[in-house]
Order: sequence, then structure tokens, then C-alpha cells
Amino acid sequence: MKKILAGLDVGTSKVCALVAECSTEGDLALLGYGLAPCAGLRKGVVVNIEATVEAIRAALREAEKTAAVRIGAVIVGIAGAHIRGLNSHGIVAVRGGEVGARDVERVIDAARAVAIPLDREVLHVLPQQFAVDDQEGVRDPIGMAGVRLEARIHIVTAAQSYSQNLAKCCERAGASPTEMVFEPLAAANAALFAEERELGVALVDIGGGTTGVIVFHGGTVMHAVVLPVGGSHVSADVATGLRTPLAEAEQLKIAYGASTVRVVGQDESVRVAGVGGREPRPIARRLLAEIIGPRMEEILTLVRRELERSGAFQNLVSGVVLVGGTSLLEGTQELAEQVFNLPIRRGLPANLAGMPEDLMKPMYATAAGLVLHGAHAAPGAGFGKPGRLGRLRTLMGEWVREFF
Repeated sequence: MKKILAGLDVGTSKVCALVAECSTEGDLALLGYGLAPCAGLRKGVVVNIEATVEAIRAALREAEKTAAVRIGAVIVGIAGAHIRGLNSHGIVAVRGGEVGARDVERVIDAARAVAIPLDREVLHVLPQQFAVDDQEGVRDPIGMAGVRLEARIHIVTAAQSYSQNLAKCCERAGASPTEMVFEPLAAANAALFAEERELGVALVDIGGGTTGVIVFHGGTVMHAVVLPVGGSHVSADVATGLRTPLAEAEQLKIAYGASTVRVVGQDESVRVAGVGGREPRPIARRLLAEIIGPRMEEILTLVRRELERSGAFQNLVSGVVLVGGTSLLEGTQELAEQVFNLPIRRGLPANLAGMPEDLMKPMYATAAGLVLHGAHAAPGAGFGKPGRLGRLRTLMGEWVREFF
């Protein structure tokens, strides 16, 4: 039986909804999509519920119209500077001398038993590697002989109030959120290749209000963080530097912006709208690049410092993959190569087959990844929180194993 999956990317500047049909074999067919501007979030956090609800409702309506299906449940992306990632370690004794599924569950439970403030909730528990006795680097320990099992995991947490507000907005817009997924993790599902994850890669999602970073090495997540800077800061700099309304600054950034003057011609010019009804005036495009460049360099430098602080920078053999709308600024790839001194590429949602050409852009990687997550992630398997039914099945399964 085929099922309908919907991914909802609620960003600082836009809401994107993708609808796909998933076959019993796990094959996906994109049915439709919806886009709507959003003014209800700031730095990835809901600050205006009514504006957010309207944006979500508009995107869902358009997606339903193009897909000719009713959307009842959605997988929602969550970001914001409140997101935290931490590594943890657990160890248990193996029952019966052979590692079983129950032993794996027990060691992951032991590893996730860390002190987390009451106002935070766990979004993801992502296994990194296992060790059976003295044998390390094990990815699937089930069936191996041993007496001691260790696990290293990465835990992603979020502030409860922020996720609850986002869930409330979705429900008021008419869609039930079945799962909250860390947006850079979702984008990685759509934009990264298996060999990149294996060798070591950082995905940098430069959105409207925040910049999310997730690092893979050895096929697993090693580090995750969200920085409270993004494309809206670039627009604010343009508005201030050119004395133009913020909406006009955003349009200038998108249409003519560049992250470095090296990609701008000497004679290029653009027209800038004045404030308070003043006449538009021409300026050199290089001036626009001189305003945008320092802010983009600052964002990328903050990312590099965070990667160095976490110790992940030395593992980036495959380099850095850029996604998010701000990464489309001309010259961003060249600037990133200068800042990181690593191979750089733009990430496209290439892992979701059937994406229309209009959506084959870095800013739609998160929405595509949410749909892929829903198709391939088993509930409770370390890729996110299962829905109510999934949690009930998990609890019943543990109860049966424990007593029978």
C-alpha cells in the first residue's frame, strides 16, 4: 500500500511544503509542492504565531492543489540557535555472551542517560560506533560474541517551548506534525553522497536567520550546531549601507548581490530605491559587494572557528557543502574556498528523484530531506522521535521482551 509523505520546511524567510508518494519498496514519487513567504520567525524561532500559521497554511494549500491530495500529517524541520548537539558514551554487560538487539537498545539507553535540563527535549539519538570488548569501530554489533558492549552516540536537543510553538502553528494551519527533524540533518539526506559522509564532510546551511552546521565522519554525525547569523543580517547591512528599505535591500541582495568584488565587473551598476519616496539612484554593483562581502566572510569564519573548536575541522577530507538560499549569492563558493581552504560545492536536493527544475536549488534541500527522512528512517532507530503510534509500539515491544 502506498503512503503519502509531506515535508514542511518552516524557515525565517519562507515556508516550503513537499508532498511525495512512497511505495512499499520505499520508492518515492514527488506529487507536488507549495511555497509561501514567511515573516513569523526570527533566527529560526517563532515570534509571531499568526503570521507563521498563515504562511504554513498558504504553502500547504498550494502543495495540496498541485499534488491533488489532502495533507493531514507533516514531518517538520526545526532549527534555531536553541539547538544543541553533544557526544555521549555508554557501556553495558552483554547477556548470554552474544550481542542481541536488546543489548544494543540497552547500551544506547545508557549512553543517552545524560543530564538534560527540564526545559529541553531530545530530537535525535544518532549512534556513531560500537565497541565489543576491545574491538572498536563496530557499526553493527548484533550477533558478535563478547561480554562488554560500548556505544558512542550524538544527541541533538532542542528547547521545548520553541518546538511546542512550531507544532502549535502547524496544528492551527491544519496539519499534524508527526516528527520534528533537525534541518541540517534533513538537508544532508538530500544533498550529501555516501562517500562524502564516509570520508568526512561538513554541511553548512546558510538560511535567512541562522546558519546550521552538521559534520559527518565515518558515515555518522560527529557534530551539530546552529549559529544565530544568516541572510537576514546581510540584508540589514545592505539596507543600512545604501539607505534603502529592508524589502528593497532583500531584492537587491537576491538579484545583484555578490560575496566578493572579484566576481563583479568594473562598469556594472544597479538602481537603489530611496527611503521616504526619494527618487531611485544608481550605484556601482561593486559597492553592493563591498557591503555584503564582510558579513558573508564573518558568517563563514564563525563556522570555521566552530569546526576548529569542536575538533571536527581536521576530519573534513571531502570539504564543505553549502546549502540554503544565502549560499546562492554569486562568489560565495569562491569566498568559502578562501576561508576554509577546503574543497567547496553547492548542495542540491539530488537524492530525491523527480524534483522539478525549479526546486533543484540549495534552499529546497531541507524540504526534500524531510520527505526522504519519512521514507527511510525507521521509528526510534536513531533518526528522530517516533510518532505516538511508534512510541506505543516501542514501549509494548520492550514490555513483552522484559517479561516474556
